Amino acid sequence: MGRLNFLSVLCCLCLNLCVVAVDTIRSSQSIKDKDNDYIISNGGVFKMGFFSPVNSTNRYLGIWYNNISAFTVVWVAKRQKPLKDSSGVLTTSEDGNLVVLNGQKEILWSSNVNNSVANSSAQLLDSGNLVLKENTIGTILWESFKIPSHTSLPEMEISTNERTGEKVQLTSWKSPSDPSIGSFTAGIYRQSLTQSFIWKDGRPYFRSGPWNGQMFIGIPVYPVFHDRFGLVDNQDGTSYLTASTVKDSLSHYVLTTQGNTEARYWDSVKEDWEVVWKAMVSVCDVYGTCGAFGSCNSMSSLICSCLEGFEPNNTEEWNRQNWTSGCVRRTPLQCGRVNTSGEAGKMDGFLKLKMMKVPDFVEWSAAQEDDCRQQCLQNCSCIAYAFDSGTGCMTWTRTLIDTQKFSNGRGVDLYIRVAHSELDTNGDVRKIVTITVIIGTIFISIFTYLLWRWIAKHKARRKKEKEMLMFNREAHKKFPSEDMLGDNLNPGKVQELPLFDFVKLASATNNFHESNKLGQGGFGPVYRGKLSDVQEIAIKRLSKTSGQGLEEFMNEVVVISKLQHRNLVRLLGCCVEREERMLIYEYMPNKSLDAFLFDSRKEILLDWRKRFNIIEGIGRGLLYLHRDSRLRIIHRDLKTSNILLDKDLNPKISDFGMARIFRSNEDQANTNRVVGTYGYMSPEYAMEGRFSEKSDVFSFGVLLLEIVSGRKNSSFYHDEESMSLLGHAWKLWKADNIVALIDPMISEPCYENEILRCIHVGLLCVQEFAKDRPTASTIISMLKSEIVDLPHPKKPAFTERQIGLDTESSKLSQRKCSVNNVTITMIQGR
Repeated sequence: MGRLNFLSVLCCLCLNLCVVAVDTIRSSQSIKDKDNDYIISNGGVFKMGFFSPVNSTNRYLGIWYNNISAFTVVWVAKRQKPLKDSSGVLTTSEDGNLVVLNGQKEILWSSNVNNSVANSSAQLLDSGNLVLKENTIGTILWESFKIPSHTSLPEMEISTNERTGEKVQLTSWKSPSDPSIGSFTAGIYRQSLTQSFIWKDGRPYFRSGPWNGQMFIGIPVYPVFHDRFGLVDNQDGTSYLTASTVKDSLSHYVLTTQGNTEARYWDSVKEDWEVVWKAMVSVCDVYGTCGAFGSCNSMSSLICSCLEGFEPNNTEEWNRQNWTSGCVRRTPLQCGRVNTSGEAGKMDGFLKLKMMKVPDFVEWSAAQEDDCRQQCLQNCSCIAYAFDSGTGCMTWTRTLIDTQKFSNGRGVDLYIRVAHSELDTNGDVRKIVTITVIIGTIFISIFTYLLWRWIAKHKARRKKEKEMLMFNREAHKKFPSEDMLGDNLNPGKVQELPLFDFVKLASATNNFHESNKLGQGGFGPVYRGKLSDVQEIAIKRLSKTSGQGLEEFMNEVVVISKLQHRNLVRLLGCCVEREERMLIYEYMPNKSLDAFLFDSRKEILLDWRKRFNIIEGIGRGLLYLHRDSRLRIIHRDLKTSNILLDKDLNPKISDFGMARIFRSNEDQANTNRVVGTYGYMSPEYAMEGRFSEKSDVFSFGVLLLEIVSGRKNSSFYHDEESMSLLGHAWKLWKADNIVALIDPMISEPCYENEILRCIHVGLLCVQEFAKDRPTASTIISMLKSEIVDLPHPKKPAFTERQIGLDTESSKLSQRKCSVNNVTITMIQGR
C-alpha cells in the first residue's frame, strides 16, 4: 500500500513537470508564480512566466528570450497593475479567457474575448506570439501580437485601420525598472500616404516620411541586418508594416524610454544585444524642430533656416535660436491675387531643393512626373510638390512642417512655390556679382597690385618685426622666473606661429560684433569668425582690463603651440599688432561639453556610446599631455566647460592658460598662486598649492562622474545629505547602490557593466591622497578593460568637509589663504 502511495505522488510530480516543460496551457492547467512555473515555446526560443524588472520587487506576467544570457522581456501583461507578491496565477477561466489571478482569486488581467469558448488553450509560439485557440478547429481567439508592449518581433504586424480606428502600436516603458505605459507610442498612420510615427504624449515626435513601396523616404539610414520592410494597404482600410531578417539571427525593434526606436540583434560572440540602427540620430529628427516653413540641417552650425522665399516670423527669436515661431512668405504669390495695377502679373514659379525629407500633411495624386508640376501650378492652394518614382506625385496645400535637408544621397527633390520676383533674385545677384568682379579686378590690377601691395608689404614686415620684438621683451619681463615658463619663450618660439592681421580678424568677426561673441573668460571675450576662404575660427581676444589674461595668453602661446593631438584644440596662430593680443583656434561648432551634458534638450544626443567616446578621448588627450608630448604639461583647469566638441561630438581639451610645463626630472611643483575651478581641484592643490599629474587625474575623475551621472559637481553644494557629487557617489558605493548614480538617459542593461566600470575608475581618480590615484596610462587600460581587476577605491576628498559654512568657517578659510599666500581665482565654471 505504501509503495502504491509513493508511485502516485511520483506520477503527480511528473505531471507538474510536464506542464511547465511544454508550450501550451490547457483548461485544466495553470502557471503559478510561487512555484516558479513557466512554459517554453516548442523550439526553445521564448519563455513565459512571472518576473520582476531590474531594481523592482513588483511581479508581472511576461514573455522573454529563453536561450540567451541577457534577460530581455518582449511582452508584459497588465503593465499598469502589477502584483505585489508571488501569489499570481495564470490560467484559463470557465468562459475560456486567459486570466491572471492574485492571492484572493481576483482577476487582475484577462484576454477579454467576448466570443470565447470553454474548450480553449493558450500556446506560446517560437515567434514570441502567445495565442489563445479554440481546441476543436484551432481558431485563434486572441493573440499577444495584437497588444504589443515596447518590442516588435520579426513576424509581428504594426497596423492601423483608418475606418475602424483599430491600431497595433508599440508603447514605451516608463523606465527600465517600470514596465507601465510611458510617454512614447510608435506606429503607422495612413492618410493620403502611409507614414510611421513616434508620438510623445499624443503629439508627433518623429516622422518617417511616406512609404514608396520599398522604404520610408524620410529615413536616411536603414538597419543593416534587415532584408526588407513590407507595408500592405488593404481594401478594408487596414495598413500593416512588417520587417524580415537576412539571416536566422535573433533580432527585434524596441521603443526605448527616451522615445527612440532601436533595431537590435543578438551578437553571440559578445553575448549582448548590438544596436545597429536608431530612428533618431540628431535634433533635426525631432518633429517640427524648425517650425512652419523652416528646414533643418544637422550638418550646419545653425541647424534651422527658412525655406527659399520665406523669412523668420520673429527675427529676434530666430537670432536667439528659438525657431518655434517658424517662417512666413517673403513675397505674396501672384496666383489668386486680384491685380489692380492694370498690368498682367508674372506667374509664380518653383524653386528646387535637393535631397529633402518632404513635409508632413502630404496629398497624393496619380499624375506622372511631367504633369505633377503643372497640376500644382494650376491649383492656387498648392504651395509645393515633389515626385518619387515609387511614391508618385506628392503635393502640399497646408503648412509645410518637419522638413529636413539630407546629406547622404537620401530624400527627394522638393519644389517650393514662390513669387516671380523671388525667381528673378538669383539672376539679379549673378549680374551684380559679375559686374562687381569685373570692376574689382580692374581696380586691383591698376591700383592695388601696382602700388598698395608693393608699399604695404615692406611696411607691414617692418611693423610686425618691431611688434614681435616688443612682445617677446614683454613676455620675458612678465615671466622672468623658471617657475613660470623659464627659457621656453624666446623670439624664435613665438615666430613659429602663423601671424594674422588685425584687420582680417576684425572683418571676419564683423568688427567683433556682439552677435559673434561665443563667451567670456578671465582673459577676455571669445568670438566666432569666418575668413575669406570660408574657414571658421574662434578668436580669443585679450581684454585691456584683464588682470590675468596676459599671463594666460603668453602661457598658451608657449604651451599649446607645441602640442599636436586629435583630442587637443588646435592653435592656428596669433595676432600681436599694436596693443592687441589674440589667439586664433579651430572653431568647434558644438561648443563645450557642459552645453550638452547639463541641457535637458541636448542631453538626449549623448547616448552612452557617445559619452564613453568623450571619456576615452579626454583620457587620451591627458595621456598625451602627461607622457607622450615633447613637453610634460599639467593642465590645472580640466572641467566640462574646457572640453570642446567638434561636429561629430569628439572631445578636445582647451584653455591652456593655467597649464604648466614640467621638466623631465620633475614629478610635482608648488605655487603661491592657486588657480582653477573649485570642485575640480585636488585637495593637495587647493589646500597646499602642490600640483602634479595626479592633480589633473583628480579633475578627470570629477569630470568622468559628471558625464556618467549627468549632474554638476556643484549641484550638491546646498544638499543636506551630500556636499558634492563625490560625496553622493561615495555614499551610493558604500551602500552597494552605485547603479542609482547612472543618468536615466543612458541607463540601459546592455551597457551597465561598462558604465559601472567607468564609475569605479572615476572613484579611483578622486581618492584623497595623490599616491593612491592611477596615472593617465593606467586609466586608459582600465577603461579598455585591459586591466580586469580594479582595486577597491578609498574615500574621496571633499565628501564630508564643509566648504563654506557661514561666517566662522569663511573667516578661517580666509586666514589660511592669507598665511599661505594662496588665492582661488575662480569659484564657478566659465
